[in-house]
Amino acid sequence: MKPGKLSQTVWNRTVQKQLNRSEDRFLLKPSKEEPCTALRTSSGDISLTSSASVSGRAASLGTYAIAAAVNDIAARGAFPAGITVQITLPEDVEEALLKEMIRQMEFLCQKLRIVIAGIQVEVSPAVSQALIRITALGMAEEARLLHLSKIGPRQDIVLCGYIGLEGMLRIVAECEEELGRRFSPSFLRQMKSLESQLIRLDAIRMASGCVTAMQQIGSGGITGTLWELAEAAGVGLSVDLKKMSIRQETVEVCEYYHLNPYQMTSAGSILMITEHGERLARTLCGGGVRASVLGVTTAGNARVITSGEERRFLDRPAPDELSRWWAERSVNK
Repeated sequence: MKPGKLSQTVWNRTVQKQLNRSEDRFLLKPSKEEPCTALRTSSGDISLTSSASVSGRAASLGTYAIAAAVNDIAARGAFPAGITVQITLPEDVEEALLKEMIRQMEFLCQKLRIVIAGIQVEVSPAVSQALIRITALGMAEEARLLHLSKIGPRQDIVLCGYIGLEGMLRIVAECEEELGRRFSPSFLRQMKSLESQLIRLDAIRMASGCVTAMQQIGSGGITGTLWELAEAAGVGLSVDLKKMSIRQETVEVCEYYHLNPYQMTSAGSILMITEHGERLARTLCGGGVRASVLGVTTAGNARVITSGEERRFLDRPAPDELSRWWAERSVNK
């Protein structure tokens, strides 16, 4: 099978068709688009979990997995209390790399005021890169739980953050020495400083109360996430490519490696669906967060992207560009 998320067709025929049971205590049904699980406890509270996996050779891997997991549960109306960590390492990894991975994750968790509630580490000949899986844990009130199914037509689509940012940062972390031969040290430092924009809890808090739903941009980039959002809600959409904010640093790295930033994973970039897009964008920008109204949801199934005079239909999600980048590097080694 192709790397990255399963296609909708494979998911439907191989996964979804075999899930025949439902349970009222679980409030978010399994789907290709849903990253979270929500369980109603005996006390009436809602317990949420979300998991994210990343692989590679950089010590900062855990940062990206934590960002993806905690943003996902926050985008459902909860805020994280802690995480659990599962690390699988190849046999050739030195202990010093593991120590630095743990140090960086603990530093970030202290900054977020959450705890590492559990951690397991193993070395396996089955993997060629380090694999980190983070599960974020949080609580929410049922009345504040956000569902993609609540999205309807004629609602605004707001992008909070920059597309492709996570993918760019992960490439820089893996290839800093190589990129140092192309870019100046000051430009590389500027790139790495953007890691602070991977966690969007403050922006999600600002948006709380005035959004119908939120979805973090994951594997397949903004084009893949727009498609999945529309599939989950049963709506069409019309968005403007030129309204999608992108950092120049991401443009430079993507041009260097011939990657499409619109199809690259971007933890920390959130699509927000609201009745009042311009108002929400102004609120976020006033709080120091980049935000823009991309377009609207529509009745029917048409998913349209415009760019100036050009108008085209959104394609089904393609494999993430970061996965393609890894595959090409493996072949060229």
